[in-house]
Amino acid sequence: MSSPHSHDDDDQRPRDEEPGGRQEPVHLGKGDRGPASGDGGSGPGTWQPPGWDLPPAEPERRPEEPPPAAPPGPTPAWGGRPRTPSVAEQVFRYQGDTVGAQSWALQHGWTVSDGTAPEDAVLAELVASAPVRTAREHRAAGVMRGRAGALDLVAFDVVFVDRRRTVPQWAVTAAPVLLPLPGLRLSPARFWRHRTGGLVPVPSGDEVFDARWVLLAAEEGEAVRRLVADQAVRGLLMGTDDGDEFWTAAGHLAAVRPDGHRPELLEHHARLLTAMVAALAGAA
Repeated sequence: MSSPHSHDDDDQRPRDEEPGGRQEPVHLGKGDRGPASGDGGSGPGTWQPPGWDLPPAEPERRPEEPPPAAPPGPTPAWGGRPRTPSVAEQVFRYQGDTVGAQSWALQHGWTVSDGTAPEDAVLAELVASAPVRTAREHRAAGVMRGRAGALDLVAFDVVFVDRRRTVPQWAVTAAPVLLPLPGLRLSPARFWRHRTGGLVPVPSGDEVFDARWVLLAAEEGEAVRRLVADQAVRGLLMGTDDGDEFWTAAGHLAAVRPDGHRPELLEHHARLLTAMVAALAGAA
């Protein structure tokens, strides 16, 4: 008597062949079946499901980068050596310190305003008459008023104002003088002089001084001659870097420098103006 399995035992067909000519897919065939558990087979032909072959579980470390190199130095001009700044660039580099100047002024009992106070109206005339190239966009700003010794002073920056920016360009310090002042201009000889119409040179008689400083005046009166001949005035001027110009306008004797105000410049202008006002007063 045959059992249900007897037919299978007599069937000599390969197990992978199905009745009707059907066959198992190749990847399920005998030759392609993976090893049984415990075989440990891992040859190159071993089949694995997609995504099974994962990278090793080690953190990916970026290669160490070399430390940043030092910033390159200035590129030398043709000839191999860096260009040396000119005398004008060294003397007239901007060194303004508005906050420091106003702090100095407040510590010395001066007052500070923005240039729009009623007493600041006269400053517009000083700006317009200054021996520098100004335009209608220039105005006084950062105004400081106070005393330096026996002299009343007003100091401010001449700034260029447009819709986008405010740029300080010159520092002015002026002393109001009650005496009638002659129209005059005292400038370093190396400066290009502006607005000198009607002014004539007044030599001091000292060739060394006249080689560095030029005095122009509307008339060669006693006050002008005393000013340029005063030993204190000439000594102070000869000890400077020839970076300031002086002029008279609106009842003031004023000094201007292409820079912004700072405490050292305030004190520098105060010394020069004190000596000049004393020389003019001695001529009265």
